[in-house]
Amino acid sequence: MEKSKVLTGEFFMNGDEALAEGAISAGCRFFAGYPITPATEIAERMAERMPEVGGTYIQMEDELGSMNAVLGASWGGVKAMTATSGPGFSLMMENLGLGIMLETPCVLANIQRAGPSTGLPTAVGQGDMMQARYGSHGCYSIIAISPNSPQEMYDLAIKTFNLSEKYRTPVLIMADAVVGHMSEKVVIPSPHKIVLFPRRKPTVPKDKYLPYQPDADLVPPMANAGEGYRFHVTGLTHDERGYPQDSAEAQDRLVRRLVAKIEQNKDDIVMLEEDGLDNAAVVVCAYGISARVSRYAIEKARAEGIKVGMLRLVTVWPFPDKRIGEIAPNIKAFIVPELNAGQIVLEVERCAHGKAETVLLPHMGGGVHRPEVILNAIRRAAK
Repeated sequence: MEKSKVLTGEFFMNGDEALAEGAISAGCRFFAGYPITPATEIAERMAERMPEVGGTYIQMEDELGSMNAVLGASWGGVKAMTATSGPGFSLMMENLGLGIMLETPCVLANIQRAGPSTGLPTAVGQGDMMQARYGSHGCYSIIAISPNSPQEMYDLAIKTFNLSEKYRTPVLIMADAVVGHMSEKVVIPSPHKIVLFPRRKPTVPKDKYLPYQPDADLVPPMANAGEGYRFHVTGLTHDERGYPQDSAEAQDRLVRRLVAKIEQNKDDIVMLEEDGLDNAAVVVCAYGISARVSRYAIEKARAEGIKVGMLRLVTVWPFPDKRIGEIAPNIKAFIVPELNAGQIVLEVERCAHGKAETVLLPHMGGGVHRPEVILNAIRRAAK
């Protein structure tokens, strides 16, 4: 990378641009995508920046091809990503599942807009959160992170690439149109201050390498195509060699590991922001732009003497079951504002086990909650 092209310092940029710069700082050198509002600024930034840092930008014919190209680039040894919104996210689901089955490290950013279908292309939504978890067919686990500022778009882009390499899996950035399009100060550190997780390479002789033979943490080392290792890659149920295995036993062994390598490492993966939980009677549980909107309501409620805390889901998937379960017996209610008809609230309710009321504040998107709506919900729950 040319030194003159390395960005460091303080910048005023929108969240989409910050996400692109975070990916570049993480070592991303391949981007394949298709323009779609409100994620197009990511592609535009990558189209400009990839040639400057020795990377490759490809505008594909559609979102199906974009996700497939990213998988191929990753197997070639390049950190790769794509970005999209609503309808494009739906089109990427099949190849997302392929990436999970092939255990391919890469990043997919979804800048959510109001749906379903074409919906409101230029307006915000948070309606893809359950699709992020269950959108592709079959059984699997997924990592999905929800930034709430341009600075976090930068910082968490690096985090997602590290997680994708560490757990050899696609990782999702589930942002939203407001965070993607808001402009704020973004601090980009010097490259030597950024910690990157390197791809785990095989340590056995090339003729002994098995591409799906896991280490103790259930993650297999990964050789790149063209390095002289012999392996087979297929979306079919396969054994440690990568060869298809048409049996229930092979399916059980493989899928259990794909799920367990994420679920058994929750303590390493899950990130939460907690504020004022120690003596709270009510806890607002939110993510993305909804968490930022909730801040004003929380401050007003505290000024009225209400004991209210915030639990911000930075990592949405895997879901923080344990932490929700710990909080629930000590409070009256969770307030869950979402720009949808109710998605993550169902997970909060499940994990609370009936020990605290769970209150949904739905908003169908197109705009954000008015803070007084959240404030009134806090007041009612605290009585």
